Amino acid sequence: MVHACPSVTAWRVARHRARHQLLERGAVFTDPLAIRIMGTEGETLATAGDGPGEKGFRLFMAIRSRIAEDRLAHAVRRGVRQAVVLGGGVDTFGLRNPYERHGLGVFEVDRPVMQDWKRRHLARMGLLVPRSLTYVPVDFAQDSLRAGLVNAGFDPGQPAFFSWLGVVPYLTRADIGQTLRFVSGIPDAEIVFDYGEPVENYHGDHRKRMEERGRFVASVGEPWLSRFSPVAMHAMLRDAGFNAITDYDRAGLSAYFGWPVSRSGPEAGPHVMVARPA
Repeated sequence: MVHACPSVTAWRVARHRARHQLLERGAVFTDPLAIRIMGTEGETLATAGDGPGEKGFRLFMAIRSRIAEDRLAHAVRRGVRQAVVLGGGVDTFGLRNPYERHGLGVFEVDRPVMQDWKRRHLARMGLLVPRSLTYVPVDFAQDSLRAGLVNAGFDPGQPAFFSWLGVVPYLTRADIGQTLRFVSGIPDAEIVFDYGEPVENYHGDHRKRMEERGRFVASVGEPWLSRFSPVAMHAMLRDAGFNAITDYDRAGLSAYFGWPVSRSGPEAGPHVMVARPA
């Protein structure tokens, strides 16, 4: 691949985000840099066809980003001035920070190898890194998130908003729990993340697609390590110190956008979680 992104899954998410701008005209989530960050590949995205289940997957990528940025907007209005993007991948929020004039600082956390590549890639694309964006090299499985953020200028004594999209399935339960406990210790903290139910909860063609995706991510060296039932995820959050929990399942996601709630098909699906300690 020309872009040589260290994370195949991160690049695929960026591709879905860009295709949403082209195929659905950003109807769910607007990202003015989504196509540009794809470089020359962005020129062919509109003509690529959808495989089975791809449109639904693409829309979920847009949905989770929309919910996260909606919640961040609320956080900024109540005075939060620190935003942390956990597992930044090829995300563009830090580049287009709409709250920079309000003093919002963005800390983007990811593995050092990913961030080194991203810096080079942004330079090739001619995308400037604003002063409000700070890169924080942290490997969730090896490094201290708290130490990395504090060393980068994050103040753990001040309120913060955390976005953690597309990361939880690739971490161990121990690393997930440790991260959640850190976040719950930040005053007036809020976190938005997504998680997937166990593959065996799915049925029919949906299950086949999930099994195919599981095999694919494993084949590129980024296997799923943790999937949760809602009961298990809620218990983990409560154990980590979160008391205010909103879990958007398939029906909840439809209701969020005012879409008709389908009663047919498999009940299992991806979830978007919004949680606060109190």
